Amino acid sequence: MESAKSNELIQPLLVQDSALSTNSREKYIPAEGSGGDLSSRVWTESKKLWHIVGPSIFSRVVSYSMNVITQAFAGHLGEVELASVSIANTVIVGFNFGFLLGMASALETLCGQAFGAKRYHLLSTYMQRSWIVLSICCFMLLPFYLYATPVLKLLGQPDEVAELSGQLALWFVPMHFSFALQCPLQRFLQSQLKTGVLVWASLAALVIHVIISWVFVYQFDMGVIGAAVALDISWWVLVLGMLGYTVWGGCPQTWTGFSMQAFCGLWEFTRLSAAAGVMLCLENWYYRILILMTGNLKNATIAVDALSVCMGINGWEMMIPLAFFAATGVRVANELGAGNGKAAKFAAKVAVIQSTVIGIIFCGLILLLHNQIAYIFSSSSQVIAAVNKFSYLLALTILLNSVQPVLSGVAVGSGWQAWVAYVNLTCYYVVGIPAGIVLGWFLDLGVEGIWGGMIVGGTAVQTGILAIITIHRDWEKEAENASRNIQKLSCPIPDLLS
Repeated sequence: MESAKSNELIQPLLVQDSALSTNSREKYIPAEGSGGDLSSRVWTESKKLWHIVGPSIFSRVVSYSMNVITQAFAGHLGEVELASVSIANTVIVGFNFGFLLGMASALETLCGQAFGAKRYHLLSTYMQRSWIVLSICCFMLLPFYLYATPVLKLLGQPDEVAELSGQLALWFVPMHFSFALQCPLQRFLQSQLKTGVLVWASLAALVIHVIISWVFVYQFDMGVIGAAVALDISWWVLVLGMLGYTVWGGCPQTWTGFSMQAFCGLWEFTRLSAAAGVMLCLENWYYRILILMTGNLKNATIAVDALSVCMGINGWEMMIPLAFFAATGVRVANELGAGNGKAAKFAAKVAVIQSTVIGIIFCGLILLLHNQIAYIFSSSSQVIAAVNKFSYLLALTILLNSVQPVLSGVAVGSGWQAWVAYVNLTCYYVVGIPAGIVLGWFLDLGVEGIWGGMIVGGTAVQTGILAIITIHRDWEKEAENASRNIQKLSCPIPDLLS
């Protein structure tokens, strides 16, 4: 039932595009679903997986580090500045980025399956459709930035934090529009194993960000506003690096130039993108809501600062499972597009196990360094003590988040976004948040109660459900559905730009 619903969303998109010549060649080779001993199969799959995971981890850690660097600069300016940057960047920007990132994940299904089926030119058309849809969404989401201050006050944030957060939100608007290009570009490149450019573009953006942050904050004496402007510039450097590579010869088979076909099937593409957006933004928003909820507690500034530090560390480490999320989506989509159901299932298993092992390692490091990790972000003794108190919750969060994103990657690669969106809505917002409210406020357990309730009631339950779904899927049928959709490609409408 769920597959049929997803196929209904994907099929109209595929029908409106055409196949590329079967003479086209690429370095992707479908994996065998069986054959050979287990160790050799694991090694072969691991090499394919890490061809995506390695560069993706680096590029994602570097990209996230730009946000962490901005937060660190603000933290050394003062506690209000730290809380304001955390709210503006983590909540306002993060809410909108989560939705745009989720909508762009539709490309992981479409581009991944098309690439596995060797329909290479479709990737260019899909990415341009995503640019159009996400750009429109960016304009629709602008009120979140324009009215950030009154909204934050309504949600219970301290007045001085809400005022400064609202100012910073306006300065983050240029970065907001960069997401409409960056998110589709990243998925377009990952789906065809063009991951090296992500490393170099991210590295260039990071170096530039460190330099201009120091110049704007200290040399130009722009304070926290300078940190925001530096982040805007750095994100656009990242976007232009990937765009330049794509347009100027880096993807000769998959980039076919700007096409009027991008304007065809926008409604169907929007439906699939919206399903993917709801699925991932419900996950992305979940822990950002946690920060907002702490604003209504006693000594809110210290609570927000401490929780922001924990979420900063969690988000930093989260780049690793998110890289596995992207890689798993690509590997599953590639194999399903090529008709290899067993190989898709095997790729999912290998990804989950390896990501979990890494999560266990980082969980142990957090517990070992529990009284030192906060010094990166703050010199306040109160904030450091609060972070030390929350360290065991941070370790548990990291452990659960090493599994859950990978299972979401399986869902994206298979096209189950619409169904999983209902799972996320139920687990996170019907179970998790109410559990946090009960423990945090009614049982007077504060931040620990809110956070603990959201972990156990939301993340743990959702992870278990996704695991059950993945284990019991008929993967041969999933491969048949993907192949059937791709085979229904017909001749496109005339391209008015050719």
